[in-house]
Amino acid sequence: MTEPVPRRAASARVDHDPRAPNLSVVICVLDEAEAIGAVLDELTAELAGLSFEVLVVDDSVDEETSWVVRGRGLRDPRIRLIRRAGARGLASAAIAGWDAARGEVLALMDGDGQHDPRLIRQLLASLEATGAEVATASRYMTPAGSGLSGFRDAISRIGTRAAQALIGARVTDPLSGLFLMRRAWFEAVRGSLTGVGFKILVDVLTSGGRTPQVVEAPTALRTRLGGASKLDLRVMADLAGLLVEKRTRGLIPARLAMFLGVGVSGLMAHLAVLLSGQAAGLSLWAAQALAIFTAMSWNFWANNLLTFRNQRLRGRAALAGLGRFYAGCLVGAVVSEAMAMGLNVLGVPGVAAGLMGAAGGGLFNFAAARVGVWRRASTGPAPNPETPVWREAEA
Repeated sequence: MTEPVPRRAASARVDHDPRAPNLSVVICVLDEAEAIGAVLDELTAELAGLSFEVLVVDDSVDEETSWVVRGRGLRDPRIRLIRRAGARGLASAAIAGWDAARGEVLALMDGDGQHDPRLIRQLLASLEATGAEVATASRYMTPAGSGLSGFRDAISRIGTRAAQALIGARVTDPLSGLFLMRRAWFEAVRGSLTGVGFKILVDVLTSGGRTPQVVEAPTALRTRLGGASKLDLRVMADLAGLLVEKRTRGLIPARLAMFLGVGVSGLMAHLAVLLSGQAAGLSLWAAQALAIFTAMSWNFWANNLLTFRNQRLRGRAALAGLGRFYAGCLVGAVVSEAMAMGLNVLGVPGVAAGLMGAAGGGLFNFAAARVGVWRRASTGPAPNPETPVWREAEA
């Protein structure tokens, strides 16, 4: 899933280097060894004659993808590699790449071959001709369609409509994975980027004090050269959390929104088990106890899969985490009850006091889960490109 970037971190850009390229293309990869070599070959050929660099941010578990990139980098010093420990999501990978980039124009594209590299040159020309701040490739500008099919096309279109409605995005494809932006815009929004999920363009478009000027060009996704699709319901959950955060101007962070969404589903599971238990002849206390246990279990596994996907617990660690989650929820229930009773004593009506107590208990559970169950991973500065390191190793 994700590791959110530091909210107020500034861009890592140093003083302008006259030798710096005009264009920096960031490619984020996760187990793309089959495709990335051909993508780099095609991209560098299409950009011939331009001043550019390519930064590949690799979150793969194994070394296969990075070795392909290293091989291309030995032949072409414009190709650099950023190797990160652990998969933390495309959005945070893109930000790490842009932080390390030196170009005045920053681009993003996929490493599986679905994006047409020719569009990079076209979008760059449009950016320079119009003075726009962002240039995107849109899958929805022509009747030909997105290039996706079936379930993937359906959830992509649902996500697109949701993004357009909730954030007022004035683009036809706010979920595009192929786009360019001026460095000045990146530096303006860098401190507000959340780094959540796989749909970074939404973050880029909505993190400034105003809406950027955007130009678009039509595209359709090509056949993937290798790897597997990252588009699934978990990615859409990330997107939903991000949209809530942007819509509330950060009042409800994306991860909290997902945690609360899981809590609502847990409440539904609680009600279903309670009613089923009573229908089966269980006493109220037994049905309620079973419902509470089921809801807490559901919430743990759903949060492990969705909310804290990048810190997912497995095996014995998951069982230990489940025990800590049970303990935290019980303490949260006490907090909720004490808060509700205290507010009621102070004159707050019973229903309102109960709701406020539930909210307080929910916030406590969220904080306890982050600290006590899914411990936050280190969020130091973006890693430096490792080109000098592995070149010395090769020598």
